[in-house]
Amino acid sequence: MSVFDEAHDAHCSEVLQRMFFFIDNELDDAGCDEIQHHLDECQPCLEKYNLEQTVKALVARSCTEHAPDTLRDRVLLRIRQVQVDIYIDPA
Repeated sequence: MSVFDEAHDAHCSEVLQRMFFFIDNELDDAGCDEIQHHLDECQPCLEKYNLEQTVKALVARSCTEHAPDTLRDRVLLRIRQVQVDIYIDPA
């Protein structure tokens, strides 16, 4: 592996760590420009970006329905029970 490849891989890792901030429009203009420039030149990162963006869109679309109150109450009760169990027996 060449020095260029290592530097590119390091940059890819950096870009992928900030990918969700980019997808959610939580970066400043300079950060967005940097990531967009990288995606324009790096096919593997672009594929990862497209996958993450698609998954996020699917999850958002799936989350438009609300769980019935009875289900929500049962889930919250179970979470509290597990928390108590963990607190009492942290083995």
